[in-house]
Amino acid sequence: MAVGNSVGDEIREERRKAMGRMTPKEKFAYFWDYYKIHALVTVIVIIGASSLIYNYVTYKDYGFYATLINTGVSDTSEGLPEKWAAEFLEYAGIDPAEYEVYIDTSMSLSPNDVSQYTMANQQKMVAMMQTGSIHALVAETQTFEQYAQMGYFSPLESTLSPEEVEKYRPYFYYTDMATFPDDDFNPDEVRDLSVLTIDHTDPSTMEQPVAAGIIVTKDNALADSRLYAYLQDSQYDYQGYPAEVVLGIPVSNDQPELVVKFLEYMQLGE
Repeated sequence: MAVGNSVGDEIREERRKAMGRMTPKEKFAYFWDYYKIHALVTVIVIIGASSLIYNYVTYKDYGFYATLINTGVSDTSEGLPEKWAAEFLEYAGIDPAEYEVYIDTSMSLSPNDVSQYTMANQQKMVAMMQTGSIHALVAETQTFEQYAQMGYFSPLESTLSPEEVEKYRPYFYYTDMATFPDDDFNPDEVRDLSVLTIDHTDPSTMEQPVAAGIIVTKDNALADSRLYAYLQDSQYDYQGYPAEVVLGIPVSNDQPELVVKFLEYMQLGE
């Protein structure tokens, strides 16, 4: 050992000399054998940090978020949600530098399915509805009515302007508050609403009608997309009448005017 050198210094000197006698290929093999774990950890840390920084810098709040539940499978509608989102961003005058628009067609729920997937979707839906993250919810009659029974939708006649009420009244979906669960209802119980016979387009047949949604089954871009086509193809009925596709405004949405814009964009009532 040279005077004044530590054992570590001597080891490093021997490694330096050995490296000097190696070919480039041998140097790479040596490096990989001794330092591959360190190198991989370093790369993973760099990638993770870069991803966090990128997501932080590029993150945008949703200027408009619509969820379409139980849309079914449609080859003709592939790519439409992204197209609608991009077009509606411009149509509604939403600042693309600060916000983005998302049309979510991935959600699938069933009252008879108690799988972890369905339960997770249900919990996600409730949380987003309560926090105001969802601006508009679209679903077939059965799912829509279940949320309506929980009081999740704004009464349209007190939410829309008088002009908007008259424009969309022919498309109103009514729910009967007389069928809502009473104060003694156990929320853990499953109510079979399908045994009721209710015409949700005719408030005169109800004890306490309230306009909770807008039917979008026909005469608009959403209907033409073939999303929810299974309702017509299989002649799906619910509560004694053909099932419809209904849009509701969650009570937590403080910008109902954006939903009106969305209906205009979808050309409902045009």
